[in-house]
Amino acid sequence: MKTDIKNREDVFLLVSTFYSRVRANPEISHFFNETIEDWPSHLEKLTDFWETNLFMVSKFRGNPMKAHKEVDQKFQYSIEQKHFGEWLNMWFQTIDDLFEGDRANIAKNRARNMAGNIFMNMYQSRKKS
Repeated sequence: MKTDIKNREDVFLLVSTFYSRVRANPEISHFFNETIEDWPSHLEKLTDFWETNLFMVSKFRGNPMKAHKEVDQKFQYSIEQKHFGEWLNMWFQTIDDLFEGDRANIAKNRARNMAGNIFMNMYQSRKKS
């Protein structure tokens, strides 16, 4: 029986399961595998991010918008909305595979909002020719 996301251990399970899938995904893995050099450290940072978002603790230190803009630039501005859609579908599937409940639904909704906001901000920051 599935339970809701209850604590940091659950968040780490979600994040680590999800990113193991992302790293194997033929559509989006290269953005991650060619950028992230220290996966254990990155998974801890992402766990901090999601723990902050889901439990309102103040552990996360970082700037996701800046990081995504830098990755987009590194890949010659080739990140498209379909890549965010692939990421989001995988996020939802991972949550559905592992959890159910209010906090699981919050994780989906926050990811949906973040994906849209990050993509639009990233897209609008591109230099216009």
